Amino acid sequence: MKKLKEWPKTLLFLLLVFGISYGLAGLFYISGGEYGSTWGIVLASTYMFIPLISALVVEKGIHKQTVSSLFRMSFRINRWFFVAWLSMPILSFLAMGSALLVPGVTFDAEMSGMFERFSGMMSPDEIEKMRESIETLPMHPLWITLGQGLLAGITINAVAGFGEEVGWRAFLLNQFRPFSFLKASLLIGFIWGIWHAPLILMGHNYPTHPEWGVLMMTLFCILLSPLFIYVSIKARSVIAAAIMHGSLNATVGIAIMMLSGGNDLLVGLTGLAGFAAIAFLILLMLVYDRWFSQDKICSSRIGDHW
Repeated sequence: MKKLKEWPKTLLFLLLVFGISYGLAGLFYISGGEYGSTWGIVLASTYMFIPLISALVVEKGIHKQTVSSLFRMSFRINRWFFVAWLSMPILSFLAMGSALLVPGVTFDAEMSGMFERFSGMMSPDEIEKMRESIETLPMHPLWITLGQGLLAGITINAVAGFGEEVGWRAFLLNQFRPFSFLKASLLIGFIWGIWHAPLILMGHNYPTHPEWGVLMMTLFCILLSPLFIYVSIKARSVIAAAIMHGSLNATVGIAIMMLSGGNDLLVGLTGLAGFAAIAFLILLMLVYDRWFSQDKICSSRIGDHW
């Protein structure tokens, strides 16, 4: 343990988080596990808590540090918690709109495109039952999904998101305090992205293009990273990032619910249409930070504000 204390914290964390994550995913794969199965859901859920476990091992287990102050787990509510909560469903709607600019993609209020996407994962009978159940709903499924997503985003999904965010937007952000906002965003986004690689190769987010999906997911995380970091710093709490993560995961389906055409590389929040929507939010963030915010976070070091 004494020798481990001499290792840089960042290196220890990365060795743990990637070793455990890739090792767990590898064991699941060689054991014949299917990602779309119940055990696949268990794997994905467990995977999200590995950054938290790794950060705790490094800080508490090896360096005997008090983690509450280091991880910035403040529950003092401020407006940036609401920004974290509401910005992700807005982002999904923006991604839906930008996808309509893609050739061959059309708006489909009847959601036939969504049923077509499910055809590779569900039997015709299951799809028909889903159609029938949707027809009995009191309002359009989009609004039900939005309401459920907003609730899940600040509850169960935020808890799962916390498992990741303690690693990315607390531990790593602390370690990267000497870096500029841009450099920290790029590094954390890249690490966050390639950490997903085993799940992507098994079909997560890009089931028809898993190899290209690794690159796409890495770009997706790099793009999202400055938004998550900005909200975390403004809220002065990693809890805001957890809510943002939870809201993202809970409402991501909105981006493709009423679209027909395209593929997983083009449409959806994790496709090129989503990238355009995220870039637009980044632009708004930069404008706000430059001309309206008193704290110029984007043009300074992380340590000046965190």
